[in-house]
Amino acid sequence: MDTERLKRITESALEGLAKRELNLSVIVGKSEEAKERRLVPEVVEGFFIDAAPLAGISPKEASNQKHVYRVGRLPRILLPYGIQLEQRFGKLGREYKQIVFDKKLLAKDPTLEWVTPGHPLFESVRSMVLDKVREDLQRGTIFYDLNREDPVRLMVFSAEIRDGRGNILHKRLFVAQTTLDGSITIRQPTIFLDLSIAPKGTVAPEDSGMPGREQVETTLYKEALVPMLENEQKQREKDVKTILNHIEISLNTIIDRIQLQFAELQTQKESGSREPGLDGRIKMLEDRLDELNNRLEQRKADLLKEQQCTVSNIQHIGSAWVLPHPERETPTGKNMVSNPEIEKIAVKAVTEYEEARGWKVESVEDENRGFDLISRKPLPEDSQTAIEVRFIEVKGRSHIGEIALTTNEFKTAERLKKDFWLYVVFNCANDPEIHIIQDPARLGWKPVLKVEHYHVGAEKILNF
Repeated sequence: MDTERLKRITESALEGLAKRELNLSVIVGKSEEAKERRLVPEVVEGFFIDAAPLAGISPKEASNQKHVYRVGRLPRILLPYGIQLEQRFGKLGREYKQIVFDKKLLAKDPTLEWVTPGHPLFESVRSMVLDKVREDLQRGTIFYDLNREDPVRLMVFSAEIRDGRGNILHKRLFVAQTTLDGSITIRQPTIFLDLSIAPKGTVAPEDSGMPGREQVETTLYKEALVPMLENEQKQREKDVKTILNHIEISLNTIIDRIQLQFAELQTQKESGSREPGLDGRIKMLEDRLDELNNRLEQRKADLLKEQQCTVSNIQHIGSAWVLPHPERETPTGKNMVSNPEIEKIAVKAVTEYEEARGWKVESVEDENRGFDLISRKPLPEDSQTAIEVRFIEVKGRSHIGEIALTTNEFKTAERLKKDFWLYVVFNCANDPEIHIIQDPARLGWKPVLKVEHYHVGAEKILNF
């Protein structure tokens, strides 16, 4: 971003307020967060096509165009969900001819219906499917994890942060992981993307002696919800202060102008003026002043309520057991099981490489975000502001060998595209050798469906 251009913009628009409140590092940070969390059309399409049959819909892909689906008339059982959600998302149609999930396809045929989160069809399907699977979620299931040596239990919760007026500011999913020895840690919901479903008949371990739901919720509240609440409260206070300042400037300016008009008319009246309609104009200005003063006080009171944030509506969504994958000890499984020591050497080598370039590195290895590091290039005149960001997945091998990505890592690479970087470190046991690939999803990975991983040969890394 051209900082001189930004300076000119802030000096010309909303002058004083913009100068004081526009923060470049926050803008870049929000952009970075949006990149990571965006839902690409492929993700939306995949969810809808999998979920639609549970809502009685059978989308059929057009024979002459990929990613275009015919839906037809909606089943009667879905219509009540549309009526229930109409106020939030608009009216649900009775029939949808052809729908797409990628907005770019509308340029070819504007008669297509763009379905995405927030569209009444998408939201009605999501709401109905959630109702249908709620009991299954509560009963739970069993997964396998290739990189896990001991069983753990995962409990999924949702929670909201609301302001003093009852508005939902955030609603998020949380996962609490409990081990057999009773320790509780908070994990990202994306942990499920690294797991594969165990076959029917798999038996879960006994959970006697493990922490109960109440104890898990207490840990969740202390370790995840309170920090989130504090961050939101701090940001909310800053936002409210900015808005309040702007409102006072704006409304007081209008009030002052009307008071001058009112004083001028009062002076005319006191000087004996008999101008027709003078009393009516004075009354209109009095009413206008009362309205503006009431509006200012009401807005102040509303903002004070909006500044107050609380955690609310903590709900237990479901539970699952995660067991060590039975393929873990097979030749194929062993090749994909990560070696903590080798991975540690690889991450250290990549961190040093990035820092040597003058970039700042943040480790997110324990957060299941689909990558290990976030590397930021700081602005020369402001080290706290990043002008370029890389989401980096690190893969280390003791020598030169095949590389495997988990489903979460591969899907994240597909989603982030050119913002995702794969740093492969070969020969970690001797002299680490870094190979860097931008947008690695295009390498031609082959899925290993049995263990839910994707792998690619070393020659493709070396020849990239």
